[in-house]
Amino acid sequence: MIDPRLPLLAALCVLSVACESSPKKFVWDGRNSSGTGAASQRLICDVKTTAYTHTEADHLPYGIKSAIGTDLKYGAIRSAASDWSVYPVGTVFKVQGEPYLYQVDDYGSALAGTRTLDLYRPSKETMNGWGARRVNIEVLHWGSFSQSLAIMKTSQGAKSHVTQMISEIEHRIPPSS
Repeated sequence: MIDPRLPLLAALCVLSVACESSPKKFVWDGRNSSGTGAASQRLICDVKTTAYTHTEADHLPYGIKSAIGTDLKYGAIRSAASDWSVYPVGTVFKVQGEPYLYQVDDYGSALAGTRTLDLYRPSKETMNGWGARRVNIEVLHWGSFSQSLAIMKTSQGAKSHVTQMISEIEHRIPPSS
């Protein structure tokens, strides 16, 4: 009799091999000039992740709100922060081995110039429980660089990390005609 777990094990082996041969960095292929986030890959391996919470000192001024103005999420869909020039706002991804979906709706000064994803946790205890981990992620939907620009331009000049992300995005997408 064939072990019913065999197809699952075979899929995990294929996924593992795919990660070993995949590039470790995100590459935007630039073919989608609308800035909607066309990307050359969906499985990204060895991504550095950290965790944050709304009660950390640097997030206190924003309370439970994300950079897009909605409440930070922690349910079946969870909030994540990133450098929006790497993972634009609206990007939806899964961390391998977790049942949750994460949606990029926030950014932070420590993330500018990095490929790190910061995963929202509702308490310092759950934040510390995650710590820092390297994981594989599957991107289910790429967000929009154009939308990222529109949101960040409302606070341009206020923070150097916002100016840095805007500059990086403007170098990736062509100006509107």
